[in-house]
Amino acid sequence: MNGYEGNKEAILKRLNRAEGQVRGIHRMVEEDSYCIDILTQVSAATKALETVALALLNDHLTHCVAEAAAVGGEVADAKIREASLAIARLVRS
Repeated sequence: MNGYEGNKEAILKRLNRAEGQVRGIHRMVEEDSYCIDILTQVSAATKALETVALALLNDHLTHCVAEAAAVGGEVADAKIREASLAIARLVRS
């Protein structure tokens, strides 16, 4: 079972919303909308995806990493390393 299983519907709803925002941005570019208006929508879509990423990260930490920590040893080390790398990717993006 994935760590996000309990939040799957909420995550899918947020992704659908972000997808709609990206389609709207595409339409704005096609219609030659004002640059600042497009940038505002890009920022909103970015925040929507960041919210999904943080929810997934939280679920991963509270489910997958917590389970691995209970097992301990190399399994825990690998999950913690994996989570750290994911956090680093999110921070850099």
